Amino acid sequence: MTDSLQQLIRTLSRLPGIGRRTAERMAYKLLLRDQNLLHELVEALERAGREISLCQRCGNLTSVDQDPCRICRDPKRTNKVLCVVEGAPDIQVIEQAGSFPGRYYCLRGKISPMQDETVTRELVEKLLLRIQEDEVAEVMLGLNTDVESDATASLLAEVLRPLGIKVTRLAFGLPAGSGLAYSDPETLKRAMKGRQDV
Repeated sequence: MTDSLQQLIRTLSRLPGIGRRTAERMAYKLLLRDQNLLHELVEALERAGREISLCQRCGNLTSVDQDPCRICRDPKRTNKVLCVVEGAPDIQVIEQAGSFPGRYYCLRGKISPMQDETVTRELVEKLLLRIQEDEVAEVMLGLNTDVESDATASLLAEVLRPLGIKVTRLAFGLPAGSGLAYSDPETLKRAMKGRQDV
């Protein structure tokens, strides 16, 4: 096996849900059977790298020429409720439910020492500044329901309580040990309506 093939397999296996065997099958499919797909994939990745960035305000994915993002610019949304999520995909899932009228803030991770994934102090400080600037009345924690997310929710609740704002968390309808990305829109609507104080 050549070095370049090994590197391709290693790189593909770093994607979520892709193990080594699946990465090998993908690499061989791209290199041996579908050169057109390989070129389309390279082009799509390069274009995405050039044209997509993180919104400086909320951390959502946006076009480089539209920063802040569409949601942050929407005048119909309220600044009073801020939904804190772990990653940009969670924003899309909540948006599909179609019942959240507020704004978002993306932590870009959670407290997970085993996975070497942590919420940085800088992002928490940026969250506090955003809450102050927007005069937020409620922070809704739209976090997953695993152990690391629970630890993240506890940390944030501890930091936010002294500010005198309401801190809630999605609760009803989300199964334990699952992620927002696996929830259907109706379940998310019920979870938002059934949120509770942390």
